[in-house]
Amino acid sequence: MPFIEWRLKPQTGDNTLDTMESIKQTFFQECEDLLQDLESGLILMNDGEGDDETINSVFRAVHSIKGGAGAFELTDLVKFAHIFENTLDEIRSDRLEATKEVLTVLLQSSDLLMDLVEAAREGGSCNEERSQKLMDTLAGFIGAPAETPTETAMPDFEPQSMDDMGFQPLVMDFGFDGDGDDQQAAGFSIHFTPTAKMYAHGNETARLLATLASLGDMKTTCEHADLPDFDDLEPEGSYLSWDIELTTENEEEDVRENFEFVEDDCELIITPLGGISLPELPVLEDLEIEPTPVAIEPETLEVKAPEPEVKKTETKKNTETKTAKPNTGAPATIRINLERVDRLINLVGELVINQAMLTECVVDAGLSQDPSVSSGLDEFKQLTRDIQESVMAIRAQPVQPLFQRMSRIVRKAASATEKSVKLVLEGEFTEVDKTIVEKLADPLTHMIRNAVDHGIESPEKRVENGKPEEGIVTLSAAHRSGKIIIEVSDDGAGVNRERVKQIAIDKNLIQEDANLSDSDIDNLLFMPGFSTVETISTLSGRGVGMDVVKRAIQSIGGRVVISSTPGKGSTFTISLPLTLAILDGMLVTTAGQTLVVPLTSIVETLIPSPEDIHPMGSNSVINIRGTFVPLVDVGHELGFTQEPTDTNNCVVLSIMTDDGVQSAVLVDTIQDQRQVVIKSLETNYGHVPCIAAATILGDGRIALILDVDHLIEQAGQRTPSPELPQIAAE
Repeated sequence: MPFIEWRLKPQTGDNTLDTMESIKQTFFQECEDLLQDLESGLILMNDGEGDDETINSVFRAVHSIKGGAGAFELTDLVKFAHIFENTLDEIRSDRLEATKEVLTVLLQSSDLLMDLVEAAREGGSCNEERSQKLMDTLAGFIGAPAETPTETAMPDFEPQSMDDMGFQPLVMDFGFDGDGDDQQAAGFSIHFTPTAKMYAHGNETARLLATLASLGDMKTTCEHADLPDFDDLEPEGSYLSWDIELTTENEEEDVRENFEFVEDDCELIITPLGGISLPELPVLEDLEIEPTPVAIEPETLEVKAPEPEVKKTETKKNTETKTAKPNTGAPATIRINLERVDRLINLVGELVINQAMLTECVVDAGLSQDPSVSSGLDEFKQLTRDIQESVMAIRAQPVQPLFQRMSRIVRKAASATEKSVKLVLEGEFTEVDKTIVEKLADPLTHMIRNAVDHGIESPEKRVENGKPEEGIVTLSAAHRSGKIIIEVSDDGAGVNRERVKQIAIDKNLIQEDANLSDSDIDNLLFMPGFSTVETISTLSGRGVGMDVVKRAIQSIGGRVVISSTPGKGSTFTISLPLTLAILDGMLVTTAGQTLVVPLTSIVETLIPSPEDIHPMGSNSVINIRGTFVPLVDVGHELGFTQEPTDTNNCVVLSIMTDDGVQSAVLVDTIQDQRQVVIKSLETNYGHVPCIAAATILGDGRIALILDVDHLIEQAGQRTPSPELPQIAAE
């Protein structure tokens, strides 16, 4: 008779509904990781780097999503995942070649699967026409109709006691003819005990046994001795095991392959029918034995017959038996509500402030010279820093999930513009504060679309210019000088500066006789309402340009700059702080005000000589080892004083801006170098030019944190930069 899977319908009380909803949300959270693995594997396969394990990983991801979706009766998701899974199974079985055409459709299927999961989470639906078209395409690859996986009817279950149910060992015969003598000729005895984890991963015993039955004649006995009373039954538990006699001409590795994806979630013992096969022993005369005196105590010598090997990992593509190894997989993780992490980070910030206050009190009390007090303060300061770094590491996460989402954006943009574009990811495992990652999604999406739509030329034009037909967009991330640097670059045509300037003039954004450098023209792209597209499309032409990107990045304390080479391409560089909570800064005083300069911006500190400083217009330049750089008087620039700072009694901070420009700022004195807790000024007060944020000092005073790049940029607008090379030449 055919194998029938029976499922129990739990009673639907309020607690049960809450539990099921919680399990459902956990399923969707796991889907995010599975979809990430799926897209990563497909991209590797598309780049020609996919091996057997990559293909298996992709298959497992779709299989797990389908299994979980089936448990919650998400019909549309199960229907599409089924044909998707079958196509991947054909590839991993070497019956379908993963050509470029096939992989393109698989990537599109991955996008649709992501949309179906999101629709199921939100209770919506996806475009049925799009889904059916992809299903038909996938079915065409494997030569099978795109049909829905059949689900057996689930009979209603009435609660009964175990005694009333009259359980007996369940014997299932799969209907194959054959006498007893033939069954003992060749085959295996299999003991299979699944764990609860196997069912949680979406695997089903019925399907495993049905697939196993295709290898030969099979007789199965279900053991239910461990089945508890109904009141003690755990819906997510596993209480049944199966003893199987399989008569087959196949090898043991073929049998084990049936359990390949559940071998870590079950107990599996396979022995040849007719008993245990002992290894062939050598003839005694053939042994070479060197006489060595060894004292052996008979009572400690124990000889055991070899036992059947449990969960021997052996497949068709890897016939070597792997020895047992300690678990070297990914470390165990837990899911934590982000609000709890934010609260912990805020408490650490308060700890940093209190540590600074304690230091101030010790100094004011004149105890800083005491060796024991000084040593204790240093240890407390180091411990505070270690705690702060450890807590910040909790909220740090790789940018890989965000970067991989951009692959989908590139595919859609390339399809809309009828271009051939490939996305290259670099440094995707660079860790960034989670808050920053979340706020980067929209700016990066706009920049990627901009690179495909405006940067990459059409295939025909690229061929005319001697370039490959396929354009390259590179998205990279790296830690550099205490900051996160993210770059979006393309090998397209670059910025057409003449056209950009003319459009800015036509839109009355600049004067017609404006004398602009190449960098100034490039920065026109960030002006509100600026666009080089004449017709509105799904990607461009609505007046929402790079100014939105710039504002979004500035809102998280970052900056974006452009570099472009005509005919070679453009690069947009985003510079971001490592964290939005705490930074290392240098406390300085100017015009009686205490300010904080981010330590990552400072190259060196100098005490200038009067002859090194040269007035130029409303500002000055300073000679630093033969190089003249702009000098900004911080107190005068911020309006703290109307008189310029006396250069005979001051300190200069050499600064390197995010776009690589060397400058210098002038302050009265340097107080200290310390960690400060960032407090948003815009949230608590409002936007202040040249000020990034504020902090609370150890004595309770508020100090402003300088936005050094903005300060230098504002001062530079009044400095005639063309004269700088003339001074340097002198």
